[in-house]
Amino acid sequence: MALESLCGISRGAWDWNPGEDVASQGGVGHFTFGLREPRIALPLGRQPNELLQHPCGGRDSKHRIELAHGTTTLAFTFQHGVIVATDSRASAGNYIATKLCNKVIEINPYLLGTMSGCAADCQYWERFLAKHCRLYYLRNKERISVSAASKLLANMLAEYRGMGLSVGSMICGWDKKGPGLYYIDDNGVRLNGPLFSTGSGNSYAYGVLDSGHRFDLSVEEAYELGRRAITYATHRDSYSGGVVNMYHMKEDGWIRVGRTDVNELFHEYAEAKK
Repeated sequence: MALESLCGISRGAWDWNPGEDVASQGGVGHFTFGLREPRIALPLGRQPNELLQHPCGGRDSKHRIELAHGTTTLAFTFQHGVIVATDSRASAGNYIATKLCNKVIEINPYLLGTMSGCAADCQYWERFLAKHCRLYYLRNKERISVSAASKLLANMLAEYRGMGLSVGSMICGWDKKGPGLYYIDDNGVRLNGPLFSTGSGNSYAYGVLDSGHRFDLSVEEAYELGRRAITYATHRDSYSGGVVNMYHMKEDGWIRVGRTDVNELFHEYAEAKK
């Protein structure tokens, strides 16, 4: 197959004979009760460490897989709540997996989280956070604060610091103190601020946000600022694209503003300049 030749694997390397004694060859079969010592059972076939030397770091291999993570997410506070906007392109290296990925995780009706980095890590830990927020509500008969929710997530990630997690998230919500916005990453860093942007296109988004963000923005001005920042970031960053997914966190909970194609928005802004 083409993938086998690309990775330098000889044809037939994946073939195996169910009648062979795998344990005698140094491997472990699906049934491990015949072994004297408990060992991890691996799929029958090529050994994983031998396989990964070809595409992911073999010294003599010309074919290397370098997994790059890219996205653009942003959030900012203003007088009417918090605006959350993200792009929707999910990439695996240079391959665009989907153009309609929702990178906003709906933790509960008063809390939102964003995803940048590894989608699996972000989804797992923010859904785990959602469980703890629900337990807090059941035990205390009141919603958890945005500050406490962000601290919970930061503490969870800090326990796995240096173990390969890839998370750059923003926790947005509304509690007794009003709108709240926190940035958390896989090192356990936790920052509070009026605006944040994460992902490979964050520098382009910051350029638009820093020049247009004000606390006294109207709702429509805030929507336009979020769309414009994501649109220009996707235009410059090759790992960002798709549509602008936008949410608005209000006092009575979040609403989904909608999604708009970034190509249409960019042409609209270009025509307005003429």
